[in-house]
Amino acid sequence: MYGAIIGDIVGSRFEWDNILTKKFDLFTDHCFFTDDSVMTIAVGKALHESRKQNYADLNDQLVYWMHKIGKRYPDCGYGGHFYYWMFHDDAEPYNSFGNGSAMRTSYCAQIAESLEEALYLAEKCAAVTHNHPEGIKGAQAVTACIWLAKEGKSQEEIRCYVREHYYDMDFTLDGIRKSYRFDVTCQGSVPQAIEAFLEAVSFEDAIRNAISIGGDSDTIAAITGPIAEAYFGIPEGFIQEADSYLDDYLKKIVHTIL
Repeated sequence: MYGAIIGDIVGSRFEWDNILTKKFDLFTDHCFFTDDSVMTIAVGKALHESRKQNYADLNDQLVYWMHKIGKRYPDCGYGGHFYYWMFHDDAEPYNSFGNGSAMRTSYCAQIAESLEEALYLAEKCAAVTHNHPEGIKGAQAVTACIWLAKEGKSQEEIRCYVREHYYDMDFTLDGIRKSYRFDVTCQGSVPQAIEAFLEAVSFEDAIRNAISIGGDSDTIAAITGPIAEAYFGIPEGFIQEADSYLDDYLKKIVHTIL
């Protein structure tokens, strides 16, 4: 989960001011948490509570915590459709394939006891809003990568799994860096976020890779981060840095469920 939060915070200042290089300061006074961190934490809290009921009430828990936590931060960067869903208690899923389903899914792999369970949870956590097949696919692809990394699979094994089940992955970061454009769809950002991990040699390198291609920088890095966390671990001091950007309310939830 912290991988997503760190990626979000580091990428926050580049979402509307892309930087096409890996040379930049990670944490600055201009960084902040966005909806990516808020919803990652909200989904994590819902899963943590629903696990007590063997996930029988997961949909209700998701709606409750995403609304309860999300409404505290109305200006943190929600998309228009999600904002409507957030502030209307009777809102239904809206067939989205935006990358919001993929950026908030990391706790699914963290809490699950098998790959099958992780993918099931990813589907449920996506479908509460993003019930389009591509929205669910993006969430499951990221969750699978995190699970496989956690289980000690190599980067090449993870690449092969993604190719077989989700995306072609027929590109390199260097090959797309000059031409890649802002894209908030799962199909237009999740493969790129996964590739940022696959080409990385460390957690920090993965975050730098993700931001270096431009586009929806905070969300791409929030997707890359938890995969890199599961594979490389998080460097000493990074979690403390991330905590310094979170308020006490969010920090308490994170520390409770981890």
